[in-house]
Amino acid sequence: MHKKILAGLAIAGTLVAAPFAAASSLTLYSGRGEAMVQPIIDQFEKQSGIKVDVRYGDTAQLAVLVQEEGERSPADLYWGQDAGAMGALSNSDLLASLPAEMYEGLPAVYTSQKGNWVALSGRSRVIAYSTDRVSEDEMPSSIFDLTHERYKGRVAIPPTNGGFQAFVTGMRVQHGDDVTLQWLKDMKANDPVYFRNNTTSVAGIADGDVDFALVNNYYLPRFVAADSEFPVKQTYFDAGDIGNLINVAGIAVLKSSKNQEAAQEFVKFMLSPAAQQYFTSVVNEYPVVSGIIQNPVLGDLDDLLEIAPEIDLDQLADLEGTLKLLRDAELL
Repeated sequence: MHKKILAGLAIAGTLVAAPFAAASSLTLYSGRGEAMVQPIIDQFEKQSGIKVDVRYGDTAQLAVLVQEEGERSPADLYWGQDAGAMGALSNSDLLASLPAEMYEGLPAVYTSQKGNWVALSGRSRVIAYSTDRVSEDEMPSSIFDLTHERYKGRVAIPPTNGGFQAFVTGMRVQHGDDVTLQWLKDMKANDPVYFRNNTTSVAGIADGDVDFALVNNYYLPRFVAADSEFPVKQTYFDAGDIGNLINVAGIAVLKSSKNQEAAQEFVKFMLSPAAQQYFTSVVNEYPVVSGIIQNPVLGDLDDLLEIAPEIDLDQLADLEGTLKLLRDAELL
């Protein structure tokens, strides 16, 4: 699959090396995993002639590093795994404003209100469940249903996982700290099963350790690709429920970068139809631009946008407040 998508990039790409010969290299801080994004970075290098030196690491830690380095940062670009990290940097006055045309045609949920970062791909929160042990009438309509007795000891959560923490921040934005803290306490009282991350949560369902899991949408397709009989499915809560939160991976150009034009071209390339096709076909995330061939495993983006809660992603920046609530609920 990687080869097919990347072959398409060679045809669809529009970048050439000559206009950016002066910028022979860029430095990228990437909170996205190397296996996930290095192939598309390699293609940018091939088409632009610009070398990209990548520092891979934890999204939040790299965001903190950018803030600590300030104007002295060697980074030209920051690629974050979630909107919380992007929002934190957006508020730091360290990011350059992006050209307005980069936002043209993008759904509002994929853009920064301040215009200094843009989403490159999207993912949604879902509830995964066992096809062997969960009946149709047991499916919850809201994430708040999971505190009921019938779900006691049956739901997996990964409190230390960044995706789960971003979701909790989203709940705080939509419902407030008091409601969120009560939900966390009620979940703990309902004996959830703790997992390290999304991957182990989904695997735990198949292994019979748990019946439900709160995860991001793109983990289950990886299991299904390896085993078409994998005994897990996933679905959404009712329209507008915070359990359907859309989160994004975003990118920004640092204001201190000496290679602004080349850095912007990197962003434009990642928003190109060919790169967007890679994100959805290979990474199993939602594209942020229209006209991309739908990944049948993901479902229709327009349908997702209709049921997702309306959240300003810039408001997902307060990770410390979320960690405090998780500690107060004794989940950390």
